[in-house]
Amino acid sequence: MSIKPYEELTIQDNFIFQKVMRNKRICKQTIERLLDIDIKDIEYLEEEKTIDVRLDSKSVRLDVFVNDDKGTIFNIEMQTSKDMKELVKRARYYQSAIDIDSLEKGQHYSELNDVYVIFICTFEVFPDKLHKYDFQYLCLQNTNRPLNDGTHKIFLSTKGELDDISKPLKYFLDYIDGKEPEDSLMCEIDSEVHTIKQCDEWRRDYMTLAFEMDRKLKEGIEIGREEGREEGRTEGKVEAVIGMLKEKLSVEMISRITKLTVEQITEIGKMNALL
Repeated sequence: MSIKPYEELTIQDNFIFQKVMRNKRICKQTIERLLDIDIKDIEYLEEEKTIDVRLDSKSVRLDVFVNDDKGTIFNIEMQTSKDMKELVKRARYYQSAIDIDSLEKGQHYSELNDVYVIFICTFEVFPDKLHKYDFQYLCLQNTNRPLNDGTHKIFLSTKGELDDISKPLKYFLDYIDGKEPEDSLMCEIDSEVHTIKQCDEWRRDYMTLAFEMDRKLKEGIEIGREEGREEGRTEGKVEAVIGMLKEKLSVEMISRITKLTVEQITEIGKMNALL
C-alpha cells in the first residue's frame, strides 16, 4: 500500500486539518486570525458539509463549514493541488452552492448570509508574491464603489514573500508551510495535531480509508486482468480514482497510489464532476 503513512500526516492533510478545526476554540481563533476580525462565537453547521443543489448537478463537499453569532458563513479549505484555474472556478461554484443551500424557499434575497470562501494554499497563488488575496466585487468604472453583496473569496498562500499581512497571520501560514510554531495559537494547533496522531480511533479511521482505497484499486486492476484488455485495466483504475476523489484524497496522493499522472487524474475528476 503506497498511501501516505499515518505517522507522516501533517496539518496540510485534509484528514488532520478537519480534525484540528473540530476544536471550537482553535477554529474560532483561526478564523479571527485569517480575517483580522473578532467573533463572539461560532457554530458548526455540519461536519464536512455536502451540498447537493439538485439531482443532476455537481455536489459540493466542504472541509470546515461554520457560522458566527451574526449568521456569517465561513468555509475554509486546505488546498495542496496547484491548479489555480480550476480553484478559481471552484470558489465561484462553492459560493453559489452555499447561497442556494442557505436560502430557504420563500425567503427574501436580502436574507442571504454573508459568506467567506477561504482557501489556504501551500503554493504560490499568483506571481505577485502576496500572502493574501481577498476578492470582492467592485465597480469597474469606480473602484471605490463596492457592490457589498456580502461575498468574499480569499486565497492565502504559504509561499508569499511580501510584507503584506500581520505577524499572527504570517505565523499561521509559516506553520502550515512546515515551520515551527511561533506563538500560543500555533503551539495549541501543533499540540492538537500531535494529539490527533496519537488517537487510536482516528488512526483506525484513516487506515480503514487507506485500506478501502487500496482495495478498490486492486479490485479494479484485477477486473482489468480478468477481462484481458488494457481498456479493462484502465476502467478499473478510473473507478478507483473516482472513489479516492470522493474521499477527498489529494490528486498527488492518488497519483502515487495509482501510478497515473496528475493530468490523467484531473481529467477523470472533471469528467465525473469531482473536480
